[in-house]
Amino acid sequence: MKIAVVGTGYVGLVTGTCFAETGNKVTCIDIDSNKVNMLSNGEITIYEPGLEKIFLRNLKEERLKFTTNLSEGIKDAAIIFLALPTPPGEDGSADLRYVLGVAADLGKVLHGYTVIVDKSTVPVGTAEKVRTAIAANYKEPFDVVSNPEFLREGVAVDDFMKPDRVVVGTNSERARKVMSDLYAPFVRQGNPVIFMDEKSAELTKYAANSFLATKISFMNEIAQLCEKLGADVDMVRRGIGSDDRIGKRFLFPGIGYGGSCFPKDVQALIHSAEEVGYDFKILKSVEEVNDAQKLHLIPKIEKYFAGNLKGKHFALWGLAFKPNTDDIREAPALYLIDALVAAGATVHAYDPEAMPNIQKTIGDKIQYAQNQYAALENADALIIATEWSEFRTPDFDMINSRLKKKVIFDGRNLFDVKFISNLGYHYESIGRP
Repeated sequence: MKIAVVGTGYVGLVTGTCFAETGNKVTCIDIDSNKVNMLSNGEITIYEPGLEKIFLRNLKEERLKFTTNLSEGIKDAAIIFLALPTPPGEDGSADLRYVLGVAADLGKVLHGYTVIVDKSTVPVGTAEKVRTAIAANYKEPFDVVSNPEFLREGVAVDDFMKPDRVVVGTNSERARKVMSDLYAPFVRQGNPVIFMDEKSAELTKYAANSFLATKISFMNEIAQLCEKLGADVDMVRRGIGSDDRIGKRFLFPGIGYGGSCFPKDVQALIHSAEEVGYDFKILKSVEEVNDAQKLHLIPKIEKYFAGNLKGKHFALWGLAFKPNTDDIREAPALYLIDALVAAGATVHAYDPEAMPNIQKTIGDKIQYAQNQYAALENADALIIATEWSEFRTPDFDMINSRLKKKVIFDGRNLFDVKFISNLGYHYESIGRP
């Protein structure tokens, strides 16, 4: 099958590469000529485990190619995926200018029946807006389908190649057959392709991410309560996670969620509710809890240093919003850095993948280390903001020799409390004694 993917960001590049991996001919289209040149020359533009290998293989086999020319890119394509940014506006609403702009352009260059697929996360009613934008310039038959992505950064290739479900929103039997054929190689083990109307599919994505964000914020509230009551959130987590009505995932407390999806999607669903006169109280509380949780370590740090952080120097492990990605969007580390620097402290940070992105964003506001241990030199304390695997079992002799004192503030609960206490550390984590 010939497929076009408009947009080569995180979702677009993973989508195009994975469809090529099953033998489809895929052309990815982007207005950024520098990015297109890099990708065409085999330089991958995002960090995602497992992606580069199949990207290079499909580029070599000429199943995957890149262009800046929309008309050329969609030529003979049976399906066109729109994987474009939908950033939040000031009011939290999803900005559809890129999606609708491309839709209008598509109407001028389409030839023959084509299925246009909204892969971007978009509010309810977007499929109809895309349909209207295309139809203004194109009078032949076409269908618009909602096919939200459920990719987790860090395991996106596995999520795409072995989805636990595929959601497709369409009322067209013709489009349904096209989408069934497309996804058949990905659901051979029997995982469902769930067909529904477009509006329900659009809402499904927002509902899923908002529910997971709620689960995270709930556990962070439980962790706060544990600290005040003297309970251990790890024990509580295990106790409730064994209930199959609740499940074990997304119950780990920490310093809040970040990334490109949860913050944006929660805001967008709140805004969509407001547009129809509904006050989504739970999600407003989720946002409030998460905003506060990102700075939860700061009072602990201030208390230890008697309320004065001026002149203090901190090592920071982790800058990405989660491990196995270089994505720093809404990363809690950014909020910690702002608070520490505003209080007169300095920060020396290390992250295996995200430092180039941080440098582009905040420049020389902090120092950057070559490795995790170099960040510790003469630091008054270590702060952990991202749970990279290499941080889980560090060389404590190396840590001891570089820190001024044995002090760790752990925002991701990486270490066993008794173990770290027996090593003589002042150790504070989230929701544990």
